[in-house]
This record gives sequence, C-alpha cells and structure tokens, in this order.
Amino acid sequence: MNSILFVCLGNICRSPIAEGVARSLIEEGGHSITVDSAGTGHWHVGEAPCKHSITVARNHGIDISPIRARQVKKADFHAFDLIVALDQCNYNDLKTLGCKNLVKLGDYGYGGEDVPDPYFFEGFEGFEHVYTMIESCVNRLLDSVRPEPVEG
Repeated sequence: MNSILFVCLGNICRSPIAEGVARSLIEEGGHSITVDSAGTGHWHVGEAPCKHSITVARNHGIDISPIRARQVKKADFHAFDLIVALDQCNYNDLKTLGCKNLVKLGDYGYGGEDVPDPYFFEGFEGFEHVYTMIESCVNRLLDSVRPEPVEG
C-alpha cells in the first residue's frame, strides 16, 4: 500500500482531519505511505479546513491548516491504492463514479458506522468526538495496510 485518499463531502472537516492523523501516524511509524484528502462536492475548493477542524487537530499536535479543499476526480481512483469514504453517502457517490478500490472508514473500528459531519454540530464537542472516531479508525486502517517492520 503506497497511497490513501480520504473523502468526505466538502473536504473542510472530516477528511482533512483523517489526512492529518494518517500523516502523523505514518511519520511516527517511519512508513512511506502517501495520503491526501478530497471532497465529493465542489463548494469549498481552495478553502482551508474549517476553524474547529484546525483547532481539534492542533489540540492533538497535528497541523492541518496548510491543507486546501479539492474535489475528488476520477483520476484519483487510479492514482491512489485505496479510497476511504468517511460516510455511506460519500461511499455511494464514489461507487457511482466508478471507484473500485473503496472502503468506509467506520469499518475500521466502529462497525460500519458513519463518521458524522461535525460541520452541522453546534459547538466544539462534536469535532472532538469526530476526531476520536477518526483517530481510532485511521490507526486500525493503517495497521491493516502497513508492512510489518523488518528486524535486522
């Protein structure tokens, strides 16, 4: 596994958090997996992650502020080894677009549960809950795709 793309709706809340968490865990583990994020929608293209997503990631030692939203393209389906949808709606949209190398993040620790969109939550608590879900699931996802370290 060389590359993973995380996809949510607008690419300003959940998928940038997933990208940041994955980058951090990959760096900690000394692995070389490329990660990126995108949205199925076009509304936020070019925007930074929302302020609550930046804050919750920063509170956990991760800087996602340089990420800029982009819309997923069909070319991504060939450019990335694995496409990870953050919820069933985005999973269905990606399937409709012809994506084959697709999983849902909630299948890695939450029994298929969707990672809810915190953009529509009131207050900050929803972002912390979503961060916790994402961190747990991304960790399990990476455990399933990382090669075992070679002992010398």
